[in-house]
Amino acid sequence: MAAQTVLTSKINYPSKQHNRLRPYFCMPNFWLKLKKPIYALAPMAGVTDSAFRQICKQYGAEVVYSEMVSATAIVYNSQKTLALMKFNKKERPFVVQLFGAKPEHFARAARIAAKEIKSDGIDINFGCPVKKIARQGAGAVLMNNVKLAREIIEAIINNTDLPVSIKIRSRAGSTTALDFLKPLADLDIKAVMIHGRSVAEAQSGGVDWQIIKQARQYVKGVLLANGGVKDKISADELLSKTGADGIGIGQGALGRPWIFSQLVARNSQPITKKKIFQIVLKHAKLAEKLKGQPGIIEMRKHLCWYVSGLPNASSLRQKLIKVASVDEIEKILR
Repeated sequence: MAAQTVLTSKINYPSKQHNRLRPYFCMPNFWLKLKKPIYALAPMAGVTDSAFRQICKQYGAEVVYSEMVSATAIVYNSQKTLALMKFNKKERPFVVQLFGAKPEHFARAARIAAKEIKSDGIDINFGCPVKKIARQGAGAVLMNNVKLAREIIEAIINNTDLPVSIKIRSRAGSTTALDFLKPLADLDIKAVMIHGRSVAEAQSGGVDWQIIKQARQYVKGVLLANGGVKDKISADELLSKTGADGIGIGQGALGRPWIFSQLVARNSQPITKKKIFQIVLKHAKLAEKLKGQPGIIEMRKHLCWYVSGLPNASSLRQKLIKVASVDEIEKILR
Protein backbone atom coordinates (compact mmCIF):
# COMPACT_ATOMS: atom_id res chain seq x y z
CA MET A 1 0.00 0.00 0.00
CA ALA A 2 1.43 3.34 -1.02
CA ALA A 3 2.31 5.77 1.73
CA GLN A 4 0.04 8.76 2.08
CA THR A 5 1.38 12.20 1.43
CA VAL A 6 0.80 14.79 4.12
CA LEU A 7 0.05 18.23 2.72
CA THR A 8 2.24 20.85 4.36
CA SER A 9 0.44 24.15 3.87
CA LYS A 10 1.62 26.84 6.29
CA ILE A 11 -0.75 27.18 9.22
CA ASN A 12 -1.74 30.42 10.87
CA TYR A 13 -2.58 29.17 14.33
CA PRO A 14 -5.70 30.72 15.88
CA SER A 15 -5.38 33.81 18.00
CA LYS A 16 -8.29 35.04 20.09
CA GLN A 17 -6.93 38.57 20.08
CA HIS A 18 -6.55 38.49 16.28
CA ASN A 19 -10.12 37.30 15.91
CA ARG A 20 -11.56 40.02 18.15
CA LEU A 21 -9.83 42.72 16.14
CA ARG A 22 -11.15 41.43 12.82
CA PRO A 23 -14.21 43.42 11.63
CA TYR A 24 -17.27 41.21 11.30
CA PHE A 25 -18.01 41.87 7.64
CA CYS A 26 -14.49 42.45 6.35
CA MET A 27 -14.36 39.24 4.27
CA PRO A 28 -16.20 38.32 1.06
CA ASN A 29 -19.57 37.03 2.21
CA PHE A 30 -21.94 35.60 -0.38
CA TRP A 31 -24.60 35.11 2.33
CA LEU A 32 -25.27 38.87 2.34
CA LYS A 33 -26.15 38.83 -1.36
CA LEU A 34 -28.91 36.24 -1.06
CA LYS A 35 -32.56 37.22 -1.08
CA LYS A 36 -34.50 36.06 1.98
CA PRO A 37 -35.91 33.62 2.75
CA ILE A 38 -32.91 31.53 1.70
CA TYR A 39 -33.54 27.95 0.62
CA ALA A 40 -30.42 25.79 0.90
CA LEU A 41 -29.74 22.14 0.14
CA ALA A 42 -28.48 20.83 3.48
CA PRO A 43 -25.34 18.65 3.47
CA MET A 44 -26.00 14.90 3.52
CA ALA A 45 -23.28 12.25 3.49
CA GLY A 46 -23.52 9.94 0.51
CA VAL A 47 -26.28 12.05 -1.03
CA THR A 48 -25.34 15.63 -1.90
CA ASP A 49 -22.79 14.87 -4.60
CA SER A 50 -22.28 17.15 -7.60
CA ALA A 51 -24.96 15.48 -9.75
CA PHE A 52 -27.67 15.90 -7.11
CA ARG A 53 -26.52 19.41 -6.26
CA GLN A 54 -26.77 20.45 -9.89
CA ILE A 55 -30.30 19.06 -10.18
CA CYS A 56 -31.36 20.90 -7.01
CA LYS A 57 -29.78 24.13 -8.28
CA GLN A 58 -31.79 23.84 -11.48
CA TYR A 59 -34.95 23.77 -9.35
CA GLY A 60 -34.06 26.78 -7.24
CA ALA A 61 -31.74 25.76 -4.40
CA GLU A 62 -29.88 28.98 -3.61
CA VAL A 63 -26.99 27.44 -1.67
CA VAL A 64 -25.65 23.90 -1.88
CA TYR A 65 -23.25 22.06 0.43
CA SER A 66 -20.85 19.23 -0.25
CA GLU A 67 -21.12 15.89 1.46
CA MET A 68 -19.27 15.75 4.77
CA VAL A 69 -15.54 15.92 4.05
CA SER A 70 -12.88 14.71 6.50
CA ALA A 71 -10.41 17.49 7.29
CA THR A 72 -7.89 14.85 8.31
CA ALA A 73 -8.23 12.93 5.03
CA ILE A 74 -7.64 16.17 3.12
CA VAL A 75 -4.40 16.74 5.04
CA TYR A 76 -3.26 13.25 4.08
CA ASN A 77 -4.05 13.96 0.42
CA SER A 78 -6.82 11.38 0.05
CA GLN A 79 -7.83 11.62 -3.61
CA LYS A 80 -11.22 10.09 -2.85
CA THR A 81 -11.84 12.79 -0.25
CA LEU A 82 -10.59 15.59 -2.48
CA ALA A 83 -13.00 14.36 -5.18
CA LEU A 84 -15.91 15.00 -2.79
CA MET A 85 -15.08 18.73 -2.93
CA LYS A 86 -15.09 19.07 -6.71
CA PHE A 87 -17.99 21.04 -8.10
CA ASN A 88 -19.35 22.67 -11.24
CA LYS A 89 -19.52 26.46 -11.48
CA LYS A 90 -23.29 26.08 -11.96
CA GLU A 91 -23.47 25.07 -8.31
CA ARG A 92 -22.29 28.40 -6.89
CA PRO A 93 -22.58 29.47 -4.18
CA PHE A 94 -21.04 26.15 -3.12
CA VAL A 95 -20.01 25.43 0.48
CA VAL A 96 -17.58 22.69 1.53
CA GLN A 97 -18.58 21.03 4.79
CA LEU A 98 -15.72 19.71 6.94
CA PHE A 99 -15.71 17.35 9.91
CA GLY A 100 -12.91 16.32 12.24
CA ALA A 101 -11.44 16.94 15.67
CA LYS A 102 -8.03 18.56 15.13
CA PRO A 103 -7.79 22.35 14.64
CA GLU A 104 -4.53 22.04 12.71
CA HIS A 105 -6.20 19.75 10.18
CA PHE A 106 -9.08 22.18 9.74
CA ALA A 107 -6.58 24.98 9.15
CA ARG A 108 -4.88 23.13 6.30
CA ALA A 109 -8.17 21.90 4.85
CA ALA A 110 -9.50 25.47 4.84
CA ARG A 111 -6.52 26.66 2.80
CA ILE A 112 -7.02 23.87 0.28
CA ALA A 113 -10.76 24.53 -0.02
CA ALA A 114 -10.07 28.20 -0.68
CA LYS A 115 -7.01 28.03 -2.93
CA GLU A 116 -7.37 24.75 -4.79
CA ILE A 117 -11.08 23.92 -4.71
CA LYS A 118 -12.14 27.59 -4.78
CA SER A 119 -15.38 27.02 -2.91
CA ASP A 120 -17.55 29.95 -1.85
CA GLY A 121 -17.62 29.06 1.82
CA ILE A 122 -16.60 26.55 4.48
CA ASP A 123 -19.00 24.88 6.89
CA ILE A 124 -18.10 22.94 10.03
CA ASN A 125 -20.16 19.91 11.01
CA PHE A 126 -21.11 20.00 14.68
CA GLY A 127 -24.33 18.05 14.17
CA CYS A 128 -23.64 14.58 12.75
CA PRO A 129 -25.01 11.93 15.19
CA VAL A 130 -23.43 8.91 13.45
CA LYS A 131 -21.43 6.75 15.89
CA LYS A 132 -18.58 6.26 13.43
CA ILE A 133 -18.06 10.03 13.36
CA ALA A 134 -18.55 10.35 17.12
CA ARG A 135 -15.79 7.80 17.79
CA GLN A 136 -13.41 10.18 16.01
CA GLY A 137 -14.39 12.95 18.41
CA ALA A 138 -16.10 14.76 15.55
CA GLY A 139 -19.60 15.82 14.59
CA ALA A 140 -22.25 16.39 17.25
CA VAL A 141 -20.03 15.25 20.16
CA LEU A 142 -18.11 18.51 19.73
CA MET A 143 -21.16 20.37 21.02
CA ASN A 144 -20.11 18.98 24.40
CA ASN A 145 -16.60 20.39 24.00
CA VAL A 146 -17.06 24.08 23.31
CA LYS A 147 -13.39 24.85 23.95
CA LEU A 148 -12.24 22.53 21.16
CA ALA A 149 -15.11 23.64 18.91
CA ARG A 150 -13.96 27.24 19.33
CA GLU A 151 -10.37 26.32 18.47
CA ILE A 152 -11.59 24.59 15.30
CA ILE A 153 -13.67 27.59 14.21
CA GLU A 154 -10.81 29.99 14.90
CA ALA A 155 -8.37 27.75 13.01
CA ILE A 156 -10.51 28.07 9.88
CA ILE A 157 -11.29 31.77 10.29
CA ASN A 158 -7.59 32.56 10.64
CA ASN A 159 -6.60 30.52 7.59
CA THR A 160 -9.07 31.64 4.94
CA ASP A 161 -10.97 34.66 3.69
CA LEU A 162 -14.00 32.51 2.86
CA PRO A 163 -17.15 32.95 4.97
CA VAL A 164 -17.29 30.33 7.72
CA SER A 165 -20.55 28.72 8.80
CA ILE A 166 -21.54 25.92 11.18
CA LYS A 167 -24.27 23.28 11.39
CA ILE A 168 -25.44 22.11 14.81
CA ARG A 169 -28.26 20.23 16.55
CA SER A 170 -30.91 21.53 18.93
CA ARG A 171 -29.30 19.41 21.62
CA ALA A 172 -26.39 17.01 22.07
CA GLY A 173 -26.60 15.19 25.40
CA SER A 174 -27.06 17.84 28.07
CA THR A 175 -25.80 20.67 25.82
CA THR A 176 -28.44 22.73 24.04
CA ALA A 177 -27.89 24.81 20.94
CA LEU A 178 -28.04 27.89 23.19
CA ASP A 179 -25.38 26.50 25.54
CA PHE A 180 -23.16 25.91 22.54
CA LEU A 181 -23.72 29.17 20.69
CA LYS A 182 -23.52 31.62 23.58
CA PRO A 183 -19.74 31.27 24.23
CA LEU A 184 -19.10 31.41 20.46
CA ALA A 185 -21.19 34.52 19.81
CA ASP A 186 -18.14 36.81 19.45
CA LEU A 187 -16.66 34.74 16.62
CA ASP A 188 -16.88 35.72 12.96
CA ILE A 189 -19.45 33.08 11.99
CA LYS A 190 -21.40 34.10 8.89
CA ALA A 191 -24.20 31.53 9.06
CA VAL A 192 -25.59 28.95 11.46
CA MET A 193 -27.86 26.08 10.43
CA ILE A 194 -29.70 24.46 13.33
CA HIS A 195 -31.29 21.04 12.96
CA GLY A 196 -34.29 21.27 15.27
CA ARG A 197 -33.94 17.70 16.50
CA SER A 198 -31.54 16.42 19.14
CA VAL A 199 -28.74 13.94 18.53
CA ALA A 200 -30.83 11.26 20.26
CA GLU A 201 -33.79 11.95 17.97
CA ALA A 202 -31.63 11.86 14.82
CA GLN A 203 -34.11 12.24 11.94
CA SER A 204 -37.35 11.50 13.80
CA GLY A 205 -39.56 13.39 16.21
CA GLY A 206 -40.81 16.93 16.25
CA VAL A 207 -38.70 19.97 15.44
CA ASP A 208 -37.85 22.27 18.36
CA TRP A 209 -38.63 25.58 16.68
CA GLN A 210 -38.44 27.48 19.96
CA ILE A 211 -34.74 26.83 20.49
CA ILE A 212 -34.02 27.93 16.91
CA LYS A 213 -35.91 31.15 17.57
CA GLN A 214 -34.07 31.73 20.85
CA ALA A 215 -30.73 31.13 19.12
CA ARG A 216 -31.12 34.37 17.16
CA GLN A 217 -29.67 36.34 20.07
CA TYR A 218 -26.34 34.54 19.60
CA VAL A 219 -26.25 34.52 15.79
CA LYS A 220 -24.93 37.71 14.16
CA GLY A 221 -25.10 36.30 10.65
CA VAL A 222 -27.64 34.24 8.73
CA LEU A 223 -29.80 31.83 10.73
CA LEU A 224 -31.11 28.75 8.90
CA ALA A 225 -33.70 26.36 10.33
CA ASN A 226 -33.49 22.69 9.41
CA GLY A 227 -35.76 19.70 9.92
CA GLY A 228 -39.25 18.51 9.05
CA VAL A 229 -39.81 20.56 5.90
CA LYS A 230 -41.73 18.56 3.27
CA ASP A 231 -43.63 21.25 1.37
CA LYS A 232 -44.40 24.96 1.21
CA ILE A 233 -46.85 24.82 4.12
CA SER A 234 -44.33 23.24 6.51
CA ALA A 235 -41.58 25.56 5.22
CA ASP A 236 -43.64 28.70 5.78
CA GLU A 237 -44.65 27.47 9.22
CA LEU A 238 -41.04 26.85 10.27
CA LEU A 239 -39.96 30.26 8.99
CA SER A 240 -42.82 31.96 10.81
CA LYS A 241 -42.24 30.18 14.12
CA THR A 242 -38.45 30.53 14.19
CA GLY A 243 -37.97 33.93 12.53
CA ALA A 244 -35.06 32.33 10.66
CA ASP A 245 -33.54 33.88 7.53
CA GLY A 246 -34.03 30.68 5.58
CA ILE A 247 -34.29 26.93 5.61
CA GLY A 248 -31.93 24.02 5.02
CA ILE A 249 -33.74 21.25 3.14
CA GLY A 250 -32.40 17.75 3.72
CA GLN A 251 -34.66 14.71 3.64
CA GLY A 252 -37.43 16.78 2.09
CA ALA A 253 -35.40 16.94 -1.13
CA LEU A 254 -34.72 13.20 -1.40
CA GLY A 255 -36.39 12.08 -4.60
CA ARG A 256 -37.99 15.53 -4.77
CA PRO A 257 -35.40 18.10 -5.90
CA TRP A 258 -38.24 20.19 -7.33
CA ILE A 259 -39.27 21.06 -3.75
CA PHE A 260 -37.13 24.20 -4.06
CA SER A 261 -39.18 25.55 -6.97
CA GLN A 262 -42.38 24.79 -5.04
CA LEU A 263 -41.14 26.74 -2.01
CA VAL A 264 -40.64 29.94 -3.97
CA ALA A 265 -43.81 29.57 -6.09
CA ARG A 266 -47.08 31.12 -4.97
CA ASN A 267 -49.08 28.26 -6.46
CA SER A 268 -47.11 25.03 -6.57
CA GLN A 269 -48.64 22.61 -9.05
CA PRO A 270 -48.37 18.83 -8.46
CA ILE A 271 -45.62 17.29 -10.55
CA THR A 272 -46.62 14.59 -13.04
CA LYS A 273 -45.21 11.09 -13.23
CA LYS A 274 -43.93 11.84 -16.72
CA LYS A 275 -42.02 14.87 -15.42
CA ILE A 276 -40.58 12.84 -12.54
CA PHE A 277 -39.23 10.26 -14.98
CA GLN A 278 -37.67 13.01 -17.07
CA ILE A 279 -35.88 14.35 -13.98
CA VAL A 280 -34.76 10.84 -13.03
CA LEU A 281 -33.14 10.31 -16.45
CA LYS A 282 -31.50 13.72 -16.38
CA HIS A 283 -30.08 13.02 -12.92
CA ALA A 284 -28.90 9.54 -13.93
CA LYS A 285 -27.17 10.77 -17.09
CA LEU A 286 -25.37 13.44 -15.09
CA ALA A 287 -24.31 10.90 -12.44
CA GLU A 288 -22.96 8.60 -15.16
CA LYS A 289 -21.14 11.45 -16.86
CA LEU A 290 -19.41 12.50 -13.64
CA LYS A 291 -18.61 9.09 -12.14
CA GLY A 292 -19.18 6.44 -14.81
CA GLN A 293 -20.89 3.19 -13.77
CA PRO A 294 -20.14 3.80 -10.04
CA GLY A 295 -22.34 6.88 -10.40
CA ILE A 296 -25.25 4.70 -11.49
CA ILE A 297 -24.64 2.30 -8.59
CA GLU A 298 -24.73 5.25 -6.18
CA MET A 299 -27.82 6.50 -8.02
CA ARG A 300 -29.87 3.47 -6.98
CA LYS A 301 -30.90 4.98 -3.64
CA HIS A 302 -32.02 8.15 -5.43
CA LEU A 303 -34.10 6.04 -7.84
CA CYS A 304 -35.93 4.44 -4.92
CA TRP A 305 -36.66 7.87 -3.45
CA TYR A 306 -37.91 9.17 -6.79
CA VAL A 307 -40.52 6.42 -7.26
CA SER A 308 -41.71 6.46 -3.64
CA GLY A 309 -45.46 7.07 -3.60
CA LEU A 310 -45.95 6.23 -7.27
CA PRO A 311 -48.21 3.38 -8.44
CA ASN A 312 -46.33 0.05 -8.38
CA ALA A 313 -43.49 1.69 -6.43
CA SER A 314 -42.53 -1.57 -4.75
CA SER A 315 -42.17 -3.38 -8.08
CA LEU A 316 -40.20 -0.47 -9.53
CA ARG A 317 -37.81 -0.40 -6.57
CA GLN A 318 -37.07 -4.12 -6.90
CA LYS A 319 -35.93 -3.51 -10.48
CA LEU A 320 -34.20 -0.18 -9.97
CA ILE A 321 -31.92 -1.39 -7.16
CA LYS A 322 -30.25 -3.69 -9.70
CA VAL A 323 -29.59 -1.22 -12.53
CA ALA A 324 -26.07 -0.61 -13.83
CA SER A 325 -26.69 1.81 -16.72
CA VAL A 326 -28.88 4.67 -17.87
CA ASP A 327 -30.33 2.43 -20.58
CA GLU A 328 -31.57 -0.03 -17.95
CA ILE A 329 -33.20 2.79 -16.00
CA GLU A 330 -34.91 4.09 -19.14
CA LYS A 331 -36.28 0.67 -20.06
CA ILE A 332 -37.73 0.16 -16.59
CA LEU A 333 -39.38 3.58 -16.51
CA ARG A 334 -40.72 3.18 -20.01
